[in-house]
Amino acid sequence: MSTATAVNPAPVDPPRLPLDEAAPDLYKAYLHLETAVRRSGIDPTLYELVKTRASQINGCAFCIDMHTKDARAAGETEQRLYGLSAWRELPIYTDRERAALALTEAVTRVADTHVPDDVWDEAARVFSQPELGQVLMAIVTINGWNRMAISTRQAAGDYQPGQP
Repeated sequence: MSTATAVNPAPVDPPRLPLDEAAPDLYKAYLHLETAVRRSGIDPTLYELVKTRASQINGCAFCIDMHTKDARAAGETEQRLYGLSAWRELPIYTDRERAALALTEAVTRVADTHVPDDVWDEAARVFSQPELGQVLMAIVTINGWNRMAISTRQAAGDYQPGQP
């Protein structure tokens, strides 16, 4: 007879800095950018997929937690969220989502990829210039949030959709 061994959760490092308190004006300015991107007309489903994928690449547990919860609250399916890290191999994403995800990966890994022409050209094919600008700014914005959350060690798990 075997007994199940309890898995101890990884120790959680304490947060380093409450950025909203340490640099309130700068933090508010970044929140304004986030709000502007959200209100730009970008498709909300696409926006959550981009934010989740960039957060996966960057290893930002706080943002993965937040954006998968927001995506589910907005009606995204579990299958599409679970498959996001292997989106190229799954037929459940649209051409626009595929182009946005490829661009997300290239921009997030910009030091390695320098955003190849084929990735950019495909995104430019499926998105109008204003839409492409929205997608690019969404990618840039989430990468900034990832870097802030990771650097300040924001704890994952407590976020609930609808919170600021």
